Amino acid sequence: MIVLSASSANELFTAACAAVLDDGGSVKPRGLATTEVIGAHLTLTQPRRRMVNLPPVRILNAAFAAAEAVWILSGANDAWICTYNQQMAPYVEQGRLRGAYGPRLRAWTAGRDQLSHVRQTLLGDPDSRRALVQLYDPGRDIPPHSDIPCTLSYRFYLREGRLDMHTTMRSQDLWLGFCYDLFTVTILHELMAHWVGAELGHYHHHIDSLHLYEHNLPAARRLPGAPAPSRVMEPLAINWEDFDPTLVGITAGGEGAGAWAEFARVMRSYRVWKGGDRADARRLIAGHSGVLIDGLDAWYAKLEGHEAA
Repeated sequence: MIVLSASSANELFTAACAAVLDDGGSVKPRGLATTEVIGAHLTLTQPRRRMVNLPPVRILNAAFAAAEAVWILSGANDAWICTYNQQMAPYVEQGRLRGAYGPRLRAWTAGRDQLSHVRQTLLGDPDSRRALVQLYDPGRDIPPHSDIPCTLSYRFYLREGRLDMHTTMRSQDLWLGFCYDLFTVTILHELMAHWVGAELGHYHHHIDSLHLYEHNLPAARRLPGAPAPSRVMEPLAINWEDFDPTLVGITAGGEGAGAWAEFARVMRSYRVWKGGDRADARRLIAGHSGVLIDGLDAWYAKLEGHEAA
């Protein structure tokens, strides 16, 4: 069992990798060699320090981080997300990803928005123990298909004016999935705290199987022992009534509002990059700053470095 706490994503990710390398055992589910720890509780005490950025060893595609957050929180499951991450393409079936979290979060069945339910539950009863989101669905996921959700549920607890969030996962690829998952869920955490008028508390990530795939072990061993803390992102607070229209606008190529404009900018830049106009893609983020913009600039440098190698 691993129990770790850190103030930023960089520190939590590095500590978790070290713990899996030190304490993990070898298993091969579906024939894939991994080093695994059963049972992990990872706590992020400052959820707005959510972006892993540890160059040159671990650099995220910041445009995909932004796009996936928008995709999930808007309730989408269509394949436009593959523009930002082609590794998701094999899971597309008839233009949709069956395991996508978005529809389960926002429309479990017609008219059942679990995000709205949590908000209304906590506004009606701040001490409630029923503010939860369920993602795994036996009705959809048995018999198994190619895209079974790794996340089981989200839970929210409002105590003494502070909102804590807990996530439980059956499985977590620490090197790849954890970094992007942490980014999205802590945005959800921050938003919910704003919607119920609470202070942003601690984020808790519970994993049954926390693992590193064999091909990622060498890189994990190169992580710094004492990483610099992740930077604090700008507040993403937005009124509930404006939330869905903002995400719809960003998805449609709009400029976004407030701090969400940075999401729109990096997504637009990456679409231009993928279209082949790299100079224009860089121009779109030049002269701007922010955790996502700086992260995308580092991602572009990584892509160009691989081409030169």
